Amino acid sequence: MEEYTLYATMGAGFESVVAKELQSLGYETRSENGRVFFKGSQADIVRCNLWLRTADRVKILLKEFPAKDFETLYNETYAFDWAQLLPVDAEFPVKGRAVRSKLHSEPDVQAIVKKAIVDKMSAQYRRRGMLPENGSRFPLDVHIYKDVARLSLDTTGESLFKRGYRIEHGGAPLKENFAASLIKLTPFNGTHPFIDPMCGSGTLPIEAAMIAKNIAPGTWRQFAFDGFDWFDQKLHPEMVEEAKSLVKPCETAIQASDIDQSILEVAKLNAHNAGVLQDIRFKQVAVKDFTTELENGVIVSNPPYGKRLKDKEGAEKLYAQMGEVLRPLDSFSQYYLTADPDFEKFFGKKATKKRKLYNGNLRVDFYQFWANRKH
Repeated sequence: MEEYTLYATMGAGFESVVAKELQSLGYETRSENGRVFFKGSQADIVRCNLWLRTADRVKILLKEFPAKDFETLYNETYAFDWAQLLPVDAEFPVKGRAVRSKLHSEPDVQAIVKKAIVDKMSAQYRRRGMLPENGSRFPLDVHIYKDVARLSLDTTGESLFKRGYRIEHGGAPLKENFAASLIKLTPFNGTHPFIDPMCGSGTLPIEAAMIAKNIAPGTWRQFAFDGFDWFDQKLHPEMVEEAKSLVKPCETAIQASDIDQSILEVAKLNAHNAGVLQDIRFKQVAVKDFTTELENGVIVSNPPYGKRLKDKEGAEKLYAQMGEVLRPLDSFSQYYLTADPDFEKFFGKKATKKRKLYNGNLRVDFYQFWANRKH
């Protein structure tokens, strides 16, 4: 069984979350900015794509070498045995990044790597002229950091946040893996209550319910490796069946509410698609009227924040209402994601801890208020 050097990629600030998730799946990890490395077989590639809730992609590291000039980049790329990886008709887009390196022009880096692969495959397959590139897709990646180049193959395809349960609609919902990462930064493990009082299209409570029920987030989708001709094609369907057999009943209360009935309908549809509609209690209610009889749980929410100045007053009024209603629920650990640096002032309490994150390109803070447990 061939062992590969693999790595998962993730949003900035979530390296430790992904590393912990990989460790809980039994892998030894090594982390650096934006990447967590581990070793594994084809079965591990399938398993991690199926089960990782918090990562973006799983890639195979093909080759790593110093590259301070284009000649070296070309020669080292050419030296790799591309025919063992790519069939003659492979479609192989090359994405390039260069950071703090002599070779800083990303379009040139991409073009040189692409040319080296084309030249090598033309020699290996004894082809003249263009390669057809009309077969399966093999997404390749070249990343140069401090003059060290890495060539890798993306086994995932579309990012892992595309679970397949969410219907498209307006607004700016949290990406699924971002929501799962936020939940993983809380004590929630599926055994105590979970509440989102401003749930929007439902991503946070749905991800919480999937954790509680042990549903593999990649259950409903295809991956790039499904098109690799050298990949054992029995593994994926077998491991999906195994994942389905591991789903368990939800043993805790999950509540999701929002002021907007039409967005709750979207949330219910998403929950239905994810197989968790029966496990979440959806309710239309404004934050100022929110009540719960539950105790000793976790509240996680991404309240709307006023990005434009005229919304700012509305957002601040909402934070004050949240403070009045939610602050007294002190048996709950409470976690709020917002881009407003004055959130604590209007909420009326200083956070136990604050974590700086990026939601896409937006700098946000994850405010954490730890609980006083009731026994």
